[in-house]
Amino acid sequence: MAPEVLPKPQMRGLLAKRLRFHMFGAFMVYLGVAALYKFGVGEPRKKAYQMKKAGIFQSLK
Repeated sequence: MAPEVLPKPQMRGLLAKRLRFHMFGAFMVYLGVAALYKFGVGEPRKKAYQMKKAGIFQSLK
């Protein structure tokens, strides 16, 4: 009976493969943070500026 042969490890292209995976993950995290900032900070600020411009706030002149 012959000894079991282990498969050779992947050496060529390993960095490129891992970078593709991590770049995809980083891009997904970026999109999530950008959406949270837009709807959590940007939109409320825009709404407040519009309300100020419309004259709703009497104390702000």
